[in-house]
Parts: sequence; C-alpha cells; structure tokens
Amino acid sequence: MMLRVRFTLRCTAIALAASACAGDAATTPIVTPPVTTPTTPVVNTEAITVLAPNASQAAMVGVPFRYDASRGGAVFSDPRRTGLTYVVTFVGSSNGLSASGGEISGVPAAAGLQTVTVTARDTTGRTASQSFTIVVFGADLTTPTLPVALAAYSDARRPLPRHFAQNAAGGAGSAIGADNTPAGNAITDAGATLGRVLFYDRRLSSNDRVSCSSCHQQAFAFSDTARLSRGFQGGLTGRHSMGLVNARFYVSGRFFWDERAATLEQQVLQPIQDVTEMGLTLEQLQTKLSLTPYYPALFEAAFGSRTITTERVGLALAQFVRSLVSTDAKFDRAFSPAGIPDFAGTFTAQELLGQQLYSGRAGCARCHGTNAHISDAVHNTGLDATITDVGAGNGRFKAPSLRNVEVRAPYMHDGRFRTLEQVVDFYDRGVQDNPGLDPRLRVPPGGPGGPQGQPLRLNLTAEERNALVAFMKTFTDVTVLTDPRFANPFAR
Repeated sequence: MMLRVRFTLRCTAIALAASACAGDAATTPIVTPPVTTPTTPVVNTEAITVLAPNASQAAMVGVPFRYDASRGGAVFSDPRRTGLTYVVTFVGSSNGLSASGGEISGVPAAAGLQTVTVTARDTTGRTASQSFTIVVFGADLTTPTLPVALAAYSDARRPLPRHFAQNAAGGAGSAIGADNTPAGNAITDAGATLGRVLFYDRRLSSNDRVSCSSCHQQAFAFSDTARLSRGFQGGLTGRHSMGLVNARFYVSGRFFWDERAATLEQQVLQPIQDVTEMGLTLEQLQTKLSLTPYYPALFEAAFGSRTITTERVGLALAQFVRSLVSTDAKFDRAFSPAGIPDFAGTFTAQELLGQQLYSGRAGCARCHGTNAHISDAVHNTGLDATITDVGAGNGRFKAPSLRNVEVRAPYMHDGRFRTLEQVVDFYDRGVQDNPGLDPRLRVPPGGPGGPQGQPLRLNLTAEERNALVAFMKTFTDVTVLTDPRFANPFAR
C-alpha cells in the first residue's frame, strides 16, 4: 500500500511538470530581433575661423618680450573640438625673437615694426592664419615734458602784430592777406601742443632715429645746416630742408619747393611716408601712436576724443608749423604797437641803405614781399643755364620767408650757396639765361642792367652788396629761435 502511494505522487508531479511546459509553448510568442541599418557618422565640416584677432603689441629694444599669440585658444575657433596646434612665423628678420607653438619670446635687437603671422591647425589639416604687428620701440626714447598750463599758440592769446595786417613798402600786400590757414584748422593751444610733441617725436620714423625736427631745427630757423638732410637709415634727401618760419603766410597754400602738396595738412604727412626720410606707412604711424601711452590724452585735449587718426596727426602738425611766426626781429621793433614804422630811428645807415635797395633798385621785394618777407609764388631764378631740376615746372621753385635767413645757410633748393654774400653776388651778376627765367630777372625794355631781355645785372657796388646783407640780418628773430613753446619737449 505504501509503495502505491509514492508512485502515484511521483507520477502526478511528472504530469504537472509536463503540463506546465506544454502550456508555455502554446501561449508565448516567438520574438524576432530587429534589423539594424548601418548609418554614416556625421562629420563637422565647419572651417577654423579667427574669432578675436591679436592686436598690435609693444616691445622695447633690449627688454625681454613674451607673448602668447594664441591667447590661450581665444584667437581661433575649434569647431571639431579636436584641439589646435599653433605655428608662428616672422616676416623678414625675427629681430631677436623666436617662437615655440604660439608662444613668442626673446629680446628685440633693433627698433622697428615686426610683422608676425600665427597659424592654427586641427587634426584633419585644416588651417587659419592671422597677422599682427609687434612694434619694437627704441630703448632711449623718453616721455615729453609739457607745462601744466597750455602754452599760448592761438591768435587769441598770441595776436599777430598790427604791421602784419598792413601793406609793405612797394605795394606787396600784407602778410595776413597771404594767410593759408584753412577755416577748419585754426591754431589752438591744445592742437599746436600736440603738433609740437609729434614734430619732435622720433617715434614717427620707422626705426625711432629721426623726427621732423631732425631736418628742421629750431636754432637754424627750422631748417638744416647740411646741404641735404639724412633720413632714418642715413640716406640723403633730394633737396635742402626748407625753413619753416612764417610758412603760414603763402597765399596759394601749396608746400614743398616744387609745391607738390596742395596744403600744409597734406605736406606734413609726406616726409613720414617717404622711403628715405622717415619710412612709415600711415597705418604704421597710427599703430605706433596708439601704442604710445601719452598720446590718447593729447589727442583728446586737441580734438575732443582719444581717437588717434592720421588725419588728426596732419591737422596738429600743421597747427604747430603755422604757429612758427617771427614777430620780434629788429625789423619788427621798428614798428610801434599801432603799426607806425620808424626805420630811421631803428636802423643803422648801412641797414637803411640796404632797405632802400631791397625795396627799390635791387628788386628783392618783388618776390619777397609783405612785412613777413614771404615769397609770392614759384619762380625760375636762373640758377643754371640748363634746367637740371624742373621743380614746380620749368625750373620754378617756391622760396621760404626770408625771416632768420642769416642763420639758415646753406641757401636755395639744393643748398649750393653757403653764405648770404654769395646769394647777393649771384643776383647781382650771376643769373643764368635759361628758357624759363622769370621775366622780373630780365632787363626790361629801355631798362638798365644790360641788353633788353637778357638776364638782369644789378651792377651793385661792394658797399651796396654789404648793405643788402646788413638789412637782411635785421630779419633775424632770436626769440623764435629760442622760444620754449617751439623747443624740443623730449630734451633730456
């Protein structure tokens, strides 16, 4: 009996298990795995771009320099996020600098402007580049010293004397009548102050070696004692440096010996760009001034904002040059404040004779008129029988004012005459007959001095020639040659 029971239970368990397996097979569906279609990975094709260009950088000769041209990855985009590598290259000589990756370092060897290019590259070979300038300033440059209160340059604070508004002897007109100051650039104290700093600043040349004042020196009436001046690399200028005193008074407003500049505002920028004289482009000039700490405040005082432009440079330099007016020569002191002259009570007998010749028989006043002794136009004065320099055309040249002529030898556009005596001798008996000779230097019909139409011969005596020289020395104005308003603000 017992055996039967155990058997029944076992068979029952087996039957239950079989039944359960059969039920599962009947009710559970068969699941088919999904079919996956292969896809092409999405690749970022966006190019590397410049996000934040490097600005120009300042360095100094002999002072260690270090700069990260990648600026920690801020200069270029990295759209693939693969990481960029950097290479820096130098245009021309590296000037003592070197680069590792985007890091520039070294000790600059010479003043100048160094163009640098930084190139970023990603892992796929795509690149982008950006160039900027490192301005290396000379180690001996200084900061200008200026008065706390602005010096007086404007006509309101330094009015012109009465006799500058009066016609000179011989009907030559007045100096003020020949004023070339444009309505939009009258002399202001702040503008001329900025112009003075620019005029003397060697930063306006490519290698910080020369300034405007290098060729136009105050002690020599803002001219040069050399026949030809030397530029920033030692090269010689094509003509003698013209004196700048009384440049304000020239009715046509044109400048240079050959009048190639239509205005003084244009003229002052041309030597800066000249490949012999100062060697900068206007863009480089603006870059250098923008990196110089004292200029923003000077530009703001002069023009109302700290913006530095080359146009403003021209305006300020022109204001300073026009402020170089000679009003305190012995000739000027012959006039009362009301403009009444007393030459007899002021000049020596020799100087009086020279004045009579200057305005009369010698004819000097016909080309150098007004009480500022300025030239009226360009002239061919017969320096050579054959024209070798056409100047403003047909051998004609502009002449500077004769103020301070005593101290600014040599003379003429090519500096050929070393003394005033040589100049007087030339006009007395040395004028050459060339096709462009000014008619005023030819013998008029029925006039003395030689056959009609031939070069004029004055036939002055030695006494008369000496008297002319003595009279021209009354144009010497020591005040303008030493005035602190016109002096070098960078003097040590």
